Amino acid sequence: MTSAIDSPLPAVPRLIATDLDGTLLRDDKTVSDRTIAALAAAEEAGIEVFFVTGRPARWMDVVSAHVHGHGLAICANGAAVADLHAGGKLVEVRPLERDIALDVVHTLRVAAPGTSFAVELTTGIHYEPSYPPFHFDPGATVAIAEKLLHEEVPGSGAPVLKLLAHHAELAPDEFLEVARTAAGDRASFTRSSPTALLEVSGPGVSKASTLALCCAERGISPAEVVAFGDMPNDVEMLSWAGTSYAMGNAHPAALAAASGRTVTNNEDGVAVVIERLVAERRKHRS
Repeated sequence: MTSAIDSPLPAVPRLIATDLDGTLLRDDKTVSDRTIAALAAAEEAGIEVFFVTGRPARWMDVVSAHVHGHGLAICANGAAVADLHAGGKLVEVRPLERDIALDVVHTLRVAAPGTSFAVELTTGIHYEPSYPPFHFDPGATVAIAEKLLHEEVPGSGAPVLKLLAHHAELAPDEFLEVARTAAGDRASFTRSSPTALLEVSGPGVSKASTLALCCAERGISPAEVVAFGDMPNDVEMLSWAGTSYAMGNAHPAALAAASGRTVTNNEDGVAVVIERLVAERRKHRS
């Protein structure tokens, strides 16, 4: 792996795909002035910027003021595409089928006793009594996962974007390995939290696969994409993009997947690369 200083950039990049938490955002969840300026410069240079995050659309207010151009963001690890110019309206959903979610719940209850669950629907989050509460979502229903996933009439409930599984005792990567071994053939498992919190999506659903669909619609190839990330849920995206950067604060799996490395999120690592990218593009055009 090379650093941001040494890593070559594509001659004509067309799209920047960046994770938010631990990547574009500083640890205090703000976007620095330097990063705001870099995002604007990229768009002005004709390079689209996609925010690609595990966050649900309703938690995108941290960057909604810095959206340019198309206004689209990939949310919930690829399970949804939201239009931030339209208040986070979901324009595409790649759901986790409820029967698969229930199967995962039952499997993890056996494979990792003590696991608690939350269910992220297109309409909001709901969770079990033993699950760490979401203070940003005071209206959430609290009940066991089997009840949260139950439908009186099949197909009548809101689509499930992802299932979240939390364990109070297992180490995060250990829990991820246990889950993938037990049920990885039925759903996509990843993690982005420093705690033992897993995110479960439909088979084949990831940041990378949804980004690939969005790029295909625009005639953009992987070679024309520059991606940034820091955690296991960014690995597929970092591997798929023609040029990719893991943050200086990144998880070892992200570092291994990326073609380059930049400085930490608190040091504006994304902006450091974008500034160079824009300068190279201007040089290329002149």
